[in-house]
Amino acid sequence: MASYLFLCLFLFFPHLYASFSSSGSHFCSKLIQFKNSFSITEGASLYCDKIAGPKSYPKTNSWKEGTDCCSWDGVTCDHLNAHAIALDLSCSWLYGNFPSNTTLFLLPHLQKLNLAFNNFNLSKIPSELDRFTSLFYLNLYHTGFAGEVPSQFSHLSKLVSLDLSSSIYDYEQFTFDKHALEGLVQNLTEVRHLFLDGINMKIPKNIFDLPNLNLLNLGGNQNLNLDPLKFNRSSNLEHLDLSWMSSSTEFIDSVDNLQALEYLDLSGNSSFQGLRKFFGGLPDSMGNLVSLKFLDLSNSNLSATVPRSLENFLQLTHLNLSLKYLEISKNTLEGSIPDDVTACPNLISLGLSDNLLNGMLPSWLYTAPSLKTIYVSQNQFSGHIKEFQSKSLEYLYLSNNKLQGPLPSSIFQLLNLTFIVLSSNNLSGVIEFSMFSNLPNLRLLDLSYNNLSLTSNSTSSVNHILYNLTDLLLSSCNLSEFPQFLKGLKSLESLDLSCNKIEGKIPQWMQKVGNDSLSFLNVSHNSLTEVEHFPWKNIEVLDLSSSLIRGNLPIPASTIHVFLISNNSFSGEVSSLICNATYLRILDFNSLEFLNLKKNKFYGTIPPTFAKGCRLSNFNLNGNLLEGPLAPSILNCRGLEVLDLGNNKINDTFPHWLESLPFLQVLVLKSNHMHGSLRGNSSKSSPFFSKIQNFDLSSNYFSGPLPVRYINSFKAIINLEKIGSTVSYMGVNDPQDCRFYTYSIGIVMKGQDRELFEGGIPKVIGKLNLLKGLNLSHNNLNGDIPTSIGNLTSLEWLDLSSNRLSGTIPNRLADLPFLSSLNVSDNQLHGSNIIEPPAPPNVLEKDGSKSNIAFDWKVVLIGYGCGVVFGMLVGYVVFQTGKPKWLVNLVENQHEKSRRRNQRKTIAAVDEEGSNYCK
Repeated sequence: MASYLFLCLFLFFPHLYASFSSSGSHFCSKLIQFKNSFSITEGASLYCDKIAGPKSYPKTNSWKEGTDCCSWDGVTCDHLNAHAIALDLSCSWLYGNFPSNTTLFLLPHLQKLNLAFNNFNLSKIPSELDRFTSLFYLNLYHTGFAGEVPSQFSHLSKLVSLDLSSSIYDYEQFTFDKHALEGLVQNLTEVRHLFLDGINMKIPKNIFDLPNLNLLNLGGNQNLNLDPLKFNRSSNLEHLDLSWMSSSTEFIDSVDNLQALEYLDLSGNSSFQGLRKFFGGLPDSMGNLVSLKFLDLSNSNLSATVPRSLENFLQLTHLNLSLKYLEISKNTLEGSIPDDVTACPNLISLGLSDNLLNGMLPSWLYTAPSLKTIYVSQNQFSGHIKEFQSKSLEYLYLSNNKLQGPLPSSIFQLLNLTFIVLSSNNLSGVIEFSMFSNLPNLRLLDLSYNNLSLTSNSTSSVNHILYNLTDLLLSSCNLSEFPQFLKGLKSLESLDLSCNKIEGKIPQWMQKVGNDSLSFLNVSHNSLTEVEHFPWKNIEVLDLSSSLIRGNLPIPASTIHVFLISNNSFSGEVSSLICNATYLRILDFNSLEFLNLKKNKFYGTIPPTFAKGCRLSNFNLNGNLLEGPLAPSILNCRGLEVLDLGNNKINDTFPHWLESLPFLQVLVLKSNHMHGSLRGNSSKSSPFFSKIQNFDLSSNYFSGPLPVRYINSFKAIINLEKIGSTVSYMGVNDPQDCRFYTYSIGIVMKGQDRELFEGGIPKVIGKLNLLKGLNLSHNNLNGDIPTSIGNLTSLEWLDLSSNRLSGTIPNRLADLPFLSSLNVSDNQLHGSNIIEPPAPPNVLEKDGSKSNIAFDWKVVLIGYGCGVVFGMLVGYVVFQTGKPKWLVNLVENQHEKSRRRNQRKTIAAVDEEGSNYCK
């Protein structure tokens, strides 16, 4: 009808058409000029897909001169008045400085403007935006604007929705002048949706008095001060996000006044005393929030029991009380969950992961008709998993609990199930893989670390292929061969078959499994004997460690990020090509950060060529048969943190040039054929070895005095507490930076079958006040034990045995709070301080040296990895028992594609003997 009226008007009043065309072409040219102000770069909208969801693309590519601009992508017109009234250029790849005199401001009739997810290169927000007096929608989220929000924004009195928030990916944030923000709030009487999250601001007291405010997001504002605020019962607020703020407040006490509230996010507020009171101490008032549908209290350092008042939330659809993002501000909810079968009848998503909840899973968990997501991993739930009655379930995360018994048969009938994570429980029984064939949407299946036995009938497996399966984790599932059902999984991305009983070589047909898609493969801790080559084109993580693999070392694809082959029987020379910059087509050494070839039988010389720009941070060749000198080209690896060449046949003098590696924390050269003095001839005045925390030169042929020059330079373990730092053990289990090791802070310069160092123990040793262990045994040291050793207040073990030390043992050693083991035997010490208790088990040496001399300390056996060895600092890596927590988090976030891609770059660390890795 409208089109018919337009046609009649243009037929009878042709001058109107001319006027419309003239006006239309005018604003079309202005849009073209605006478009030409920017370049089109895909990276400008890099995070649109990750945060916003819709795929980004260059909308302005459709803007062509001579065409109807009202048909252009992102442009909406009022045809009656021939005006452009809406412009949506979100996620449009726009990059460049935003001109203050842009022709965009010549379109005064704009009512909606969306520039989100572009990059305006730290431009100032133009104050000229106030020309859009009809504007009721403005979105500047993640636009790359920077600086102060202009006070002229307060002139936009018709705004209904305003988004000035910054995402976690923004490198700059907006700021607000206090008066400008107060003016903004005072004038925006029509605003209903206000997004101010992630902004450096101080909130005005009247922001909650906006009469029409329906949605308010203030999350991520570290400077907010809400102490004096109280929520008004007359408020129309339905959506409130106050997540990830740092202020300690009591304002939460009045949140129950918001009776229209449907969405409440208070996650990440570890310092909210009021929040803990609200949640743990005011269960009755919580019941006043009768309209609440979404409640997120994750990462809020809650320590309470789950209140029974949850049963009052009859409208609740989403509840999250778990660890949400980072392992900080973790909740520690205790006790059981209320078991009323009528509780939470409308629940869609439940998040209770990473707490201390126990007892049986509540009955309503199995019957809630709308429930799609269950996250209750990392708790202490016990008992059997009952039969699920709801058919809507999509995500089931029950890992790391104490659940037992067989899998309920109903699991295999839940047609919508997409992610099943049941690892690290006590589940038992025999499972035929074809039982999962009724789950056509299944993408992730994790049955690892239970008492399950997985079988597969080769005939049925061919007929029941899960085409959507991308992640299959079957560690410790009593497999004796590569399962036949793998043959049909062409799109597999992650496969974990570690800790099984698989023997022989990787079969030929495995080369076709995920040939183009497989990025994560763990077959460690099996009995594999042969690996011919690696066919997977996009492999990023490959773990072959702790098997029986023989032969030369194959080189994986250049996409590799983590390559673990320790504890095998590889032999032959280590090709220098592995460290040669010209070989980047096969192994991109410039992106390799962690190289672990320890405990094999490689022989020959250490590769002499390390490429410029080498990014190695951890280089471990311990326990091989390598010979020859060290190559100074390793200095090209400027970021090297760990260099472990122990237990080889290296014949060289001490490589003083290593002192110029600025980040070196661990240097292990023990048990080689190294010789000479450690005096050095460097005249450099700049710090050297300043980051060292583990220095092990034991069992070599060094001579001369102890290296006072180096001891003085160990700044990382000297006086750190004076600047408020504390260091206990180095290293982290961080999947983002490939460092899954932890080092004891210790110095070992111990001899073995001959006396090495001579002279006295230097007094400067007392500066190392964060030192955990010191072993100077089996040398030719003489003189007194310096009293300055009493300054080593963090010392846990001390071995000065088998020297020529004289005098008395300093009384100050008795005051060291953490010293649990002392060996000063085979010296010339005397005096009343020496007390010889009944000989304890010999924990200091494996080579038959004499037992300890101790005061009245109890000798504490501290397990490092699989054994207890103090004196030689063997097993400096401290390993976790069972499945590392970060790998569990990897599994539980498989549905978040961007996070999963990053986490696949690493894999769980394994201990030196391999016994603590497999559950």
